[in-house]
Amino acid sequence: MFTENESNTERLWGRPNPTPFVKDSINDCVVHGRTDRVNPQRGGTKVAAHYKFTTPPNESRTIRLRLVKIDPPSPGYGAASNQKPDDPFVTFDEIFAARKAESDEFYTALAPSSLGEEHRAIQRQALSGLLWNKQFYHYIVEQWLDGDPGQPPPPNERLDGRNAEWRHLYNDQVMSMPDKWEFPWYASWDLAFHCLPLALVDVQFAKAQLDIIVREWFQHPNGQIPAYEWNFSDVNPPVLAWAAWRVYQIERKQTGKGDRAFLETVFHKMLIAFTWWVNRKDSEDNNIFQGGFLGLDNIGVFDRNARFSDGTHLEQSDGTSWMGMFSLNLMRIALELAMENHVYENIATKFFEHFLGIAAAMNNLGGKGIGLWDEEDEFYYDMLHTPGGRYLPLKVRSVVGLMPLLAVETIQWQLIEALPGFKARLEWYLMHRPDLASLVSRWQEPGMGERRLVALTRGHRMKCLLRRMLDPEEFLSDYGVRSVSKYHKAHPYKLTVRGDEKIVNYEPAESQTNLFGGNSNWRGPVWFPINYLLIESLQQFHHYYGDDFKVECPTRSGNFLTLNEIANELSNRLIKIWRRDQNGERPFERASRGSVGGAVGFPGTLTASPTGKSQDRPAFAKLRRGEHRYLFHEYFHGDTGAGLGASHQTGWTGLVAKLIQQQGEFGTIVKSS
Repeated sequence: MFTENESNTERLWGRPNPTPFVKDSINDCVVHGRTDRVNPQRGGTKVAAHYKFTTPPNESRTIRLRLVKIDPPSPGYGAASNQKPDDPFVTFDEIFAARKAESDEFYTALAPSSLGEEHRAIQRQALSGLLWNKQFYHYIVEQWLDGDPGQPPPPNERLDGRNAEWRHLYNDQVMSMPDKWEFPWYASWDLAFHCLPLALVDVQFAKAQLDIIVREWFQHPNGQIPAYEWNFSDVNPPVLAWAAWRVYQIERKQTGKGDRAFLETVFHKMLIAFTWWVNRKDSEDNNIFQGGFLGLDNIGVFDRNARFSDGTHLEQSDGTSWMGMFSLNLMRIALELAMENHVYENIATKFFEHFLGIAAAMNNLGGKGIGLWDEEDEFYYDMLHTPGGRYLPLKVRSVVGLMPLLAVETIQWQLIEALPGFKARLEWYLMHRPDLASLVSRWQEPGMGERRLVALTRGHRMKCLLRRMLDPEEFLSDYGVRSVSKYHKAHPYKLTVRGDEKIVNYEPAESQTNLFGGNSNWRGPVWFPINYLLIESLQQFHHYYGDDFKVECPTRSGNFLTLNEIANELSNRLIKIWRRDQNGERPFERASRGSVGGAVGFPGTLTASPTGKSQDRPAFAKLRRGEHRYLFHEYFHGDTGAGLGASHQTGWTGLVAKLIQQQGEFGTIVKSS
């Protein structure tokens, strides 16, 4: 079916169409049977192949399709040539077999030899999903605001509406999408996480993605990074610097040499982004940040993007932790660049100083001796700060309180010795500001391998957070770390604001709150990106503390684990979401019992069978026969591991490929359920 890719001016604006064949003609033909709406001459700028089948239950149909070039070119516009090519299907099976063999060879070479068939299949499909979700993205905001030449102007409210302040944004690139099946769009913090597993298979593309998002035609002149299409001005967590550093390290491991030009380019852009954060999101210049919802949607008591009419605002534990992590990422990149250009030693010192200020502020809000750390509960909480100077802790036990663990870095003493300018300024802080240095550092106590530690949370507080994080009655699920503590199932947190009672419950499946549509639930399920960062943080802490530092893990009675063993345990729990258990069941396939809204009824997602096991349905017969078909959901049930949200959204859940890779390389992969 052929038509033209032109707007239906009659339907949109009441003007005659210049051609009867417009862009929605194919829809009219298929849905409404209007065969006259498509071009009978079989020519046009838009085409669709339409197949009709009646498929009996438990059977399938396969379509073979090839696009071929016909020479000579079709004469005239809109007319099809009568010349038929040679049979395009003669070599069809041969080509498919060759491409499959090449793919098998590629992924076999990538996977560590210690991996079994199941782990290889999971990793391969996660990576394939990321590659599949690359798509050309075309959104030139200026043209969208002003309208197309020769067409009626868009409504006036568009000029003051969504994305109006992003007129400079010029999107015409192939981007890594979280989900191109339902609606193609990019989100900057999703994309940052995509780049780590993508670097395993195409490091040049991963670097290009991080470079694109900070180009002058993407990043705002004020320094803000665009968030996502429906509101570029929303605030995503500042993880691009972290991703750039990690991709740099991955390439250096692969090739023996990191791309310093790439690292330096992104670093310069991150300097501007960091300044935007400091100027726009630290309202009182006290190093406590208010980023808004920061991608965590409905995790809070109320909409964290909301503004209070009396000037009350939220001092955010996660916003401040993200900025602590951002500071350390930029400090570490600056140290790397300083190895060849000592000018960067000064910049590394700047971010060390910023980090000290953030650590001090978290322990002393506004110089009033109030901190985000609650001594009684031994946990970090957000604070409501009123114009009258009152600070009210919002005692929700969520990943917000675990995020200070993310701000950690270890530095080898040999690196510090090689940078005399940076070393001299560190020693100045040790001598003249011991009150600040003692908050974050252990310079006088070298750890494993002569490393030094810089962290927002260490020692006693770190152990307190890990005690909650590793408690099955709080954060620890069989399938990773929950986003809200299970404690709130029996003890919901309640807050009354102007007579309106707000409640946060533990909701392991879909959220029942209407914030942000109620679909992106951070009130209990397991989310991959935060889990991945927690695992990396534990590995960093272990680099300093070594095997002598152990923490009790309640799931193993009487057992004390090293921080690296805990990181491996969490990694394997996340990977277990896709692995068969002793009953042959894969957790991600389980029906979301007790959930509301969200994934139920979405195209391509799973619904419950009468037995409650989705794999009992005929469509899953192939799975039971041993064929590997995996879905990579947005997030996962906090108790059962069932897949939730968009089932086709590989996105950041593709991080499982990176976890499998490193667990296979470390020899710590769990091979049996």
